Amino acid sequence: MALIQVRNLVKEFEGQTVLSDIHLDLQEGDVRVLMGASGSGKSTLLRCLNRLVEPTSGSILFRGKEILGPDVDVRELRKQIGFVFQQFALYSHLTVLDNVTLGLQKLQGMNKAMAKERALLELSHFDMIAHQDKYPSQISGGQKQRVAIARALAMDPAVLVLDEPTSALDPVMSRDVADLVNRLHGEEITMICVTHDLHFARNIADTVMFLDRGVIRADDCIDVLSQHSDPIIQAFFQNEKKF
Repeated sequence: MALIQVRNLVKEFEGQTVLSDIHLDLQEGDVRVLMGASGSGKSTLLRCLNRLVEPTSGSILFRGKEILGPDVDVRELRKQIGFVFQQFALYSHLTVLDNVTLGLQKLQGMNKAMAKERALLELSHFDMIAHQDKYPSQISGGQKQRVAIARALAMDPAVLVLDEPTSALDPVMSRDVADLVNRLHGEEITMICVTHDLHFARNIADTVMFLDRGVIRADDCIDVLSQHSDPIIQAFFQNEKKF
């Protein structure tokens, strides 16, 4: 059984259909990449997975259990589906260490000492111990991304969701994040990632799901998609190759 199963998912905003009849399976240990033009519904789909956005209709099963019902504990669900936002979403008034410990104390109920121990362990995996007392404004974009991922993983989620993790980074930092994702994959961390960066997508996964106007129109190898018979898909991947 897939870790996450999405069936017939629909999301409408003010009468406009943003997602239509989405079907998606995410297996344990998978790294799935979702690509498509701006406005195609990629980020909305990610946000539906942990109910940051409420779907209009359809079904999302997490470990075989429906998560869209009114009795679902959304707070507990979000502990299991960790989210790394496009612009990192670090608290500017908190240090690197405090950004990681906050959720552990507020959501996991850890005391300060336990939260610090757990946070330092996670930061050590990302070579960020030396920066623990710095504020987000004092570290690079790549380092901010490491902190954001460390913060999510400190909660021990079943799935790590990454929304455009390289959009604010230069090519060198993007490669660094790709290496990091591949390392996590080697540790069997399950991930689903939205990206516009074709080079990044190639580095972290063999296949890509292509979303167009709210519909997943293809799920295949990047080389196959770039020669796809659908002109919209073919044009997208050929244009991406130019950058």
